Amino acid sequence: MAMNLRKGFRFTTYDAPEQSPFDKLFEIFQELITHTSGDVDEALDWLRELDKEYGLTDENYTIDDFIEDLKAKGFLREEFEDGGGDGEGEEGTPGNLAITAKMERIIRQHALDQIFGKLKRKGSGNHRTNKAGQGDEHTGDFREYRYGDGLEHISMTESLKNAQINNGVGDFSLTEDDLVVEDTHFKAQMSTVLMIDISHSMILYGEDRITPAKKVAMALAELITTRYPKDTLDILVFGNDAWPISIKELPYLKVGPYHTNTVAGLQLAMDILRRKRNTNKQIFMITDGKPSCLRLPDGTYYKNSVGLDDHIVEKCYNMASHARKLHIPITTFMIAQDPYLKQFIRHFTEANKGKAFFTGLTGLGEMIFEDYEANRRKRLKG
Repeated sequence: MAMNLRKGFRFTTYDAPEQSPFDKLFEIFQELITHTSGDVDEALDWLRELDKEYGLTDENYTIDDFIEDLKAKGFLREEFEDGGGDGEGEEGTPGNLAITAKMERIIRQHALDQIFGKLKRKGSGNHRTNKAGQGDEHTGDFREYRYGDGLEHISMTESLKNAQINNGVGDFSLTEDDLVVEDTHFKAQMSTVLMIDISHSMILYGEDRITPAKKVAMALAELITTRYPKDTLDILVFGNDAWPISIKELPYLKVGPYHTNTVAGLQLAMDILRRKRNTNKQIFMITDGKPSCLRLPDGTYYKNSVGLDDHIVEKCYNMASHARKLHIPITTFMIAQDPYLKQFIRHFTEANKGKAFFTGLTGLGEMIFEDYEANRRKRLKG
């Protein structure tokens, strides 16, 4: 019987995976709720407008059905003025819709998939140091056996191969000179502070700059808590002052009518990092504007939005130098493209011996994640 030995690939037209009406709307809703800083009513208003324009629903599944499913699945809850939970208020009046902790977690995971999912994978496991030795993560590199190396690190396959090459198969023997050890890296911890500028300029000029920054923070938080649980991430925002925010607050983050007190943000970031026990620390700063504000010892504010104020700028340089003495590198992600602001960031980065990225909003998340990985590989010490 003749056999059909032909082999190959069969190519067919791509069919997108089938999505339920809920899943289709849920993807859009996650984007809208991020842009509206957790305002459910505004997000649903936008969803209804999109439905009118693009026909997202039909008579079998409406926006009202979607809202009921969101509540049934635990993504939305109703809040009442008396602080009550789900149900109805006085005289059957429905409460205000708000997202739940479950929805907050979904938004962070969605941000992580959007940003980190685009990056090229660079291996598995926790971050590595650039110091080889008796560690706990394999590097793929081999070296000769040294006195004191543990038996668990000996590569038997490579060692037996060496023995056959050196001594032959007929008269097989394995000596210390044949032993090969696979190098490993130590795993260590990294403490990161992410500073987010929430001054008014983050929504000026018709460009929403706060939403990409917020997405990066949510994705970075989700990455660290799930993939690198030994690392720490603290997030702070800075306007006229600076204050820390929790991961739970990120979906609701908004800009305010603030100037930019970069010094206050750096002071708070370094105070946070001083309390961390591990030696590897770094600051990421996302900003689109020049420093324009200082808080004076008497509690009043010194503000100047015209050009670069020498007094404010000098304080920033001093903070950068101080962070350098504490071995805390600062990586600045500068969204603005003004030449004089770029020059300020270059001097600031030189004072800290850190890094600066002059970027728009596109690719911001990818750059922060790649730099986070690079810093972990470069800075961690066994």
